[in-house]
Amino acid sequence: MVCPYCQETHVVKNGTIHSGKPKWKCNACNRQFIANPQPYRIPDNTKHLIDKLLLERISLAGIVRATGVSARWLQYYVNAKYAATPQSVTITAKKKGRLVLECDEIWSFVGKKRRQQWIWLALDRTTREIVSMAIGARTKALARCLWKKLPAVYRQCAVCFTDFWDAYAHVLPTKRHRAVGKDSGETNHIERFNNTLRQRCSRLVRKTLSFSKKLTNHIGAIWYFVHEYNATQRAKLAITTSA
Repeated sequence: MVCPYCQETHVVKNGTIHSGKPKWKCNACNRQFIANPQPYRIPDNTKHLIDKLLLERISLAGIVRATGVSARWLQYYVNAKYAATPQSVTITAKKKGRLVLECDEIWSFVGKKRRQQWIWLALDRTTREIVSMAIGARTKALARCLWKKLPAVYRQCAVCFTDFWDAYAHVLPTKRHRAVGKDSGETNHIERFNNTLRQRCSRLVRKTLSFSKKLTNHIGAIWYFVHEYNATQRAKLAITTSA
């Protein structure tokens, strides 16, 4: 066996790769390699399956076990997918009129529990679409970011139901802001979506080993799910309208 990098013959076996093929290590340059490497292209149907599994409550390690891809390839694939995910909503067109929003914030973290990342959400009560989202600290600045990300028709017309967190009172227009308790039932839909988010995204489960280690992936994963969720709601709305 000859090292392909330095052409030395002082090589030893050094474990195997994910497929079971043996790895070798050169004692001269300390680089690792495999004999007769063959390029392998991940099939499109496997990528499609991975795209669907990313929307379910399964860790990346679980996806590796289910699909047989390598952990390193999957991490690069996920990084690229989340980086390419738009961080703005796509929703059905709305006319000016009485619109109702339900707003809430959900706790999450990245790396360590003290590195909190709150997910601020605004949901259209009629269509059940997420119409705005912001991720960061639980501050007035993020509440203002949530408000600015709303489509213009909502900023002009919508009545907003929220909990009693004081950041909302400082940002939302007084005449259209309604602070209510959970027992009122006015925020039932956004509370239900929060539950869906925790059930479908393993990194948001309260006691999990699948938590995010990288903030950009944390944000990308949540946006990826929100886009899929909104697409599902639009499809349901189209069926209801046509019927």
